[in-house]
Amino acid sequence: MTSFKQPELIITGLGVTSAIGQGKMEFISALLEGHHVFDVMKRPGRQKGTAFLGAEIPSLFLPEQLSKRLLRTASLSGQVALLTLQEAWNEANLDNVDPRRIGLVVGGSNFQQRELLQTYESYRDQLDFIRPTYSLAFMDSDICGLCTEQFGIGGLAYTIGGASASGQVAIIQAIQEVLSGRVDVCIAMGALMDLSYMELQALQSLGAMGSIRYANDPASACRPFDVGRDGFIYGESCGVIVIEKAETALTRQVNPYAILSGWSLVMDGNRNPDPSYEGEVCVIQEALKQAKMSPSDIDYINPHGTGSGIGDEIELRALYDCQLPHAYLNATKSITGHGLSSAGAVEIITTILQMRESRLHPTRNLEEPIHSSFNWVRNQSVPHVINNAINLSIGFGGINTAICLQRI
Repeated sequence: MTSFKQPELIITGLGVTSAIGQGKMEFISALLEGHHVFDVMKRPGRQKGTAFLGAEIPSLFLPEQLSKRLLRTASLSGQVALLTLQEAWNEANLDNVDPRRIGLVVGGSNFQQRELLQTYESYRDQLDFIRPTYSLAFMDSDICGLCTEQFGIGGLAYTIGGASASGQVAIIQAIQEVLSGRVDVCIAMGALMDLSYMELQALQSLGAMGSIRYANDPASACRPFDVGRDGFIYGESCGVIVIEKAETALTRQVNPYAILSGWSLVMDGNRNPDPSYEGEVCVIQEALKQAKMSPSDIDYINPHGTGSGIGDEIELRALYDCQLPHAYLNATKSITGHGLSSAGAVEIITTILQMRESRLHPTRNLEEPIHSSFNWVRNQSVPHVINNAINLSIGFGGINTAICLQRI
């Protein structure tokens, strides 16, 4: 009996927009320098007698190729989605792929909350004047509509929610769409989660989001894995990844970034935000097994690493017990902030760009790690050739994901 051999899956295009940079070049440069823009947030709808900290995109430079008609009525999440997809689309040379063989999976749900709240506040006393396009914009599927119209995508498109793991859930689902043969190329997007003061207040009250302790020192507020952490700090971002089989990419002039060697999604059976040691151990072990790797093969870890009081502890315990403390480890959110629905995609992009640069970005504010036994990248970037990496992304509701990447 012959065993089934899974086709090699590769990443052929990347797009990223974040508070620290628009496009891959700006983004990786800022990461390696440890450059941040944490401050009291100023975007309308983010504060109501409050002073929530975060990292906001300073301005958008929208390319001429994007439809001005679509942009005019698109939300911030929609505009950033179009901009970020444009970068990945061009790099993967997708104009030369049959549009009916291209799919799109958008990771995230309820990600336009700030603009929806603003609409409510603007029109609650003049309901008859509400703009008709609101009937489209309030749905998550509007991001799919904007992207499929702009780029002519004719295969499949849908959104998929996974809380803070949405970006990696979208990647795993895009992988399945390619393996199933429904499409030849599938785009995974971690959409920009546009929070309003309502969500920010609730997350802070829950104890998930900081930072009361560093309210007067925004630069010090985001500190994953540090003894002084007090919760995640929000950061606007969007990430796009193009996935296909190696054999289909050969027909176009594209330079693949990395091999998707293993992945896993495990549920805890828990509605609450509590992380699960057992779930994280299981998802790491399953991803390694599928990648046919042992823990010793992994030389870099990009963790979930939010700055959560409980979450950071449990994640490190899971990594330690999975025999991974030898691998280099840094925390991307210490520089970008936590993009929630976008985080998993942005951090996969971070791993791939570090792989290409053979250099690892620093972890800001890691003054006293909660566990000293790990191979931390602290306040300076370090040279390192990544051969095999694992990315973890965890979400409320008991969602655990892991993806293994291999150098080409």
